[in-house]
Amino acid sequence: MSTTVDPRFAGLLDAARAVQPRTVALRRQVHRHPEQGLDLPVTRAAVLEALADLPLKITLGERTSAVVAVLEGGKPGPSVLLRGDMDALPLQEDTGLDYASEVDGTMHACGHDTHVAMLASAARLLCERRAELAGRVVFMFQPGEEGQHGARFMLEEGLLDVAGPRVEKALAVHITSTLRSGVVTCRPGPIMASADTFHVTVTGRGGHGGMPHDAIDPVPPTAAMVGALQTMVARRVSVHEPAVVTIAHLRAGTTTNIIPETALLEGTVRTLSAATRTLVHQELRQVCEHVAAAHGCTATVEVVPGYPVTVNDDVVGPHVLDLAARAIGPAWAEPMLDPLMGAEDFSYVLERVPGAMAFLGACPPGVDLAVAEANHSNRVLFDDDAMVHGVVLHTAFALDALR
Repeated sequence: MSTTVDPRFAGLLDAARAVQPRTVALRRQVHRHPEQGLDLPVTRAAVLEALADLPLKITLGERTSAVVAVLEGGKPGPSVLLRGDMDALPLQEDTGLDYASEVDGTMHACGHDTHVAMLASAARLLCERRAELAGRVVFMFQPGEEGQHGARFMLEEGLLDVAGPRVEKALAVHITSTLRSGVVTCRPGPIMASADTFHVTVTGRGGHGGMPHDAIDPVPPTAAMVGALQTMVARRVSVHEPAVVTIAHLRAGTTTNIIPETALLEGTVRTLSAATRTLVHQELRQVCEHVAAAHGCTATVEVVPGYPVTVNDDVVGPHVLDLAARAIGPAWAEPMLDPLMGAEDFSYVLERVPGAMAFLGACPPGVDLAVAEANHSNRVLFDDDAMVHGVVLHTAFALDALR
């Protein structure tokens, strides 16, 4: 990793600081008016307004509020992609910010408002350096990251080929409130987990609570599954392959003196490899079906696939850290030791294109990292100043790839 700032990126930090008022203004505009899911008309309008004076070719999503902006460089060459997701979460904001959400029950609690703002400002800086680019930059403003598979919709609508030559390299930068503000961290290989949900319906025979022998109670086998699934992870999954099975919802019955006919168990499965993901799905079905059978019940198991494992390219992942050191400074680049068990639909892009997801710290000044409210909290705060480094990283990635 470089120990000095690369002269080729001289001036990028100053340029990002110069557009910081624009970056902050767009972030706060989007933060005040958050939208959930795939249909984000207000957010899309803000993005289009921010890009309106730039020499970009704009394509709008057909089934979603996606925005794809393409910058044609001054010379021929390949295409690279930069991603910023746009959607918010179903939370009531409790931050006390003067630009807090004005939409009840909706909040930018994962920092996607900062992603939009950083990507728009990076587009501005790259447009100013258009003559230096040998190729094209694809700016991916994506809806529906929070569980709605927005990236998959965009890929199906031709995202990777929208610029002509197919995208050859990709980067996404995700902000986090639990890292030192301004620090960039990344790693090769798996960086975020797959995330699937499961729904198990256990069926017995209902009856009177005082005469369980005349019924087949589905509650005991459902309760037994909770422990059995944890044992399954400990005894069937390799100790070298992380897997998490979380039981998040149990439901049975309507009152105290009735044995119900059915009971429901629901949760999530997270893994860091496709093979372990498949194994856990198989074992989960077997455990639930057999535990139910041992109690005279039946179990119907539904596993709903979510996002795949987010896997950084073995070359691009370390290179992103090196770029951070060379463009921002070596004190701001830190290797990421362990993956996160959260999930990301940028995984769909990385299944098709060598690239990386990196994390950008934004813990507010004066806040202890140990107690900082994390992403997805209704009280999470992000330091605006960190966005300067995010703008630089996006810009440096494209300049380096298309030099």
